[in-house]
Amino acid sequence: DFSTVPHSFVFHRGRVGKNVRQLILDVRKVMEPYTARALKVRKKNSLKDFVAVAGPLGVTHFLVFSKSSSSINFKLFRLPGGPTLTFKVTQYSLIKDVVSSLKRHRMHEQQFTQHPLLVLSNFGLQQIHVKLMATMFQNMFPSINVHKVNLNSIKRCLLVSYDAEAQLLDFRHYSVKVVPVGVSKGLKKLLQEKFPNMSRLEDISELLVKDINLSESEAEQDGTHNILELPQAYAGRGNMKAQQSAVRLTEIGPRMTLQLVKVEEGLAQGNVLFHSFIHKTEAEVQEILARKEAKLQLKTERRRQQEAAVERKRQQREAHREKSLAGIRRKRQRDGDSDAEDPGVPEEQDPARQSDESDAEYYRQEVGEEPDEDLFPNRTKRPRGPSGSAPGAPKPRPAAPGKRRKKDSARTDSKPQGGAGRKAGRGSERPAREGRNHGPKRRGKLLTRGKTIFRRPGHAKKGKR
Repeated sequence: DFSTVPHSFVFHRGRVGKNVRQLILDVRKVMEPYTARALKVRKKNSLKDFVAVAGPLGVTHFLVFSKSSSSINFKLFRLPGGPTLTFKVTQYSLIKDVVSSLKRHRMHEQQFTQHPLLVLSNFGLQQIHVKLMATMFQNMFPSINVHKVNLNSIKRCLLVSYDAEAQLLDFRHYSVKVVPVGVSKGLKKLLQEKFPNMSRLEDISELLVKDINLSESEAEQDGTHNILELPQAYAGRGNMKAQQSAVRLTEIGPRMTLQLVKVEEGLAQGNVLFHSFIHKTEAEVQEILARKEAKLQLKTERRRQQEAAVERKRQQREAHREKSLAGIRRKRQRDGDSDAEDPGVPEEQDPARQSDESDAEYYRQEVGEEPDEDLFPNRTKRPRGPSGSAPGAPKPRPAAPGKRRKKDSARTDSKPQGGAGRKAGRGSERPAREGRNHGPKRRGKLLTRGKTIFRRPGHAKKGKR
């Protein structure tokens, strides 16, 4: 049953003042319990966002307030396809304003657990916009079966009255109270929950006869306009079935005076069916319709062109792809390795081996000789050409005979004997390795004076030892 009854959203659009925000909260109180009481509205939310969430939540009506430089506007939307009614709020009063003007107000939370009873007045006119307004207000609240309704569920009343001469709507919200009639005021006082003060009385009969200690506000006049016979027992003392009781209404607010401005098709985007201030001839209406039709056709044509452009680009990409694949197949057939396996990506070498190979290459370029195996242990052996030198390595420049002999002698005499010259290492002198004609080699080998020391390329500049 909860999903079948109408639901509503009450929110605002644009910038509104503090009083209008409070008016929105008061209207939500009127629409309870079938409304979003704590609906949060952000500045970036558009009307499409509310429409998107309205379907899954079963929302059927939007009550939207907005404020312009000259007036406050109120729009009533019927989802999902419209129509849209636009009103101008000429006057309004908040709940706090109405309650502050009463001596005794009757408003409590139990009243808002049930929807209000809708009463429409003076909507029997034959104008199409009047009938449309009556239908919109009726569909905002659940329908009531007069033969099965429970009277105890009716705690509030919403009155919407139409003034045909001024073309204004009066929006009023009341609290319903039922009291028994046909008894004295003193007995009514006894039937109430709050017992009267009888400290000055000698006997209870004085309360029933003299009607003292009663305030003037309780002396309400009951007549034929509000006295009826209850078909059911109503909440309250003395309200029994088939007994006469009086129905009293206490306004609890809010209060609004509305003026219908226009009626539109759809959600504020369709044709204007009725306007209170602007009246167009039949020719003007046809011109507006033709202009809208041309605009829709232009929009459709642009969309079709965009779809055709997207399809053409897709076909061009497919054709280019097929052409590229055909070229790759022709190249493989021409090279004769179409059936050969793809060698794949070469395996990555060890970083230490790559470093040693680059160091060995740099050593060849600077010294002009092939490095010893112990100097770079991780490098791979370089293939040699037919002449014995590594392919691609620069040929060493021939040295003069004198210089060659000087170099050889410097090699033999570079390590002096005894304590002269460089200090010897700890312990005895290391024996030379067997099978070799030269002494031990180390990384960063010390060359003759005036020669450069080996350094890794890119890490430091060449220097002299």
